[in-house]
Amino acid sequence: MDAIEAIMTRRSIRKYTDEPVSPEHVETLLKAAMAAPSAGNQQPWRFVVLTERERLDAAAETTPYGAMLREAPLGIVVCADTRDLKHPQMWQQDCSAAVQNVLLAAHALGLGAVWLGFWPKLERVEPLKAVLGLPEGVEPLAVIAIGHPAETKPPVDRFDPEKVRYERWS
Repeated sequence: MDAIEAIMTRRSIRKYTDEPVSPEHVETLLKAAMAAPSAGNQQPWRFVVLTERERLDAAAETTPYGAMLREAPLGIVVCADTRDLKHPQMWQQDCSAAVQNVLLAAHALGLGAVWLGFWPKLERVEPLKAVLGLPEGVEPLAVIAIGHPAETKPPVDRFDPEKVRYERWS
């Protein structure tokens, strides 16, 4: 699958089979995440890989939108080590690029995935930090639920020329 096809056909998948994701695929997903662009090349991302059912279920409890983590055989928590950054105001953008790379790589590998947002909703962030034992200064941006898809969704064309301006707003 080429890059444009992956971008145009990726969908959020929330239902998975019980087949585990191979360690080779997990490594590919992490390599894709770390290939993301980063402000000043600061690469603040850190990752917590979840494969144990107990931990995935506990993470699911930290957000009202985490039901799919109870089915997913894999969760990747994208965090930022915010201690001593050159560009501290940019970590959310850096980590968001890493999340998007994981979503696209998962799709290209034939896996399904969905982005669960946590930052800046502290009512989700703090419980997740406790479940994962994150140290002070490490902030979870998102959890990505990943697995072999048990559902399919057709591509959606979201292009809207009314949302585009050229050169100036007016």
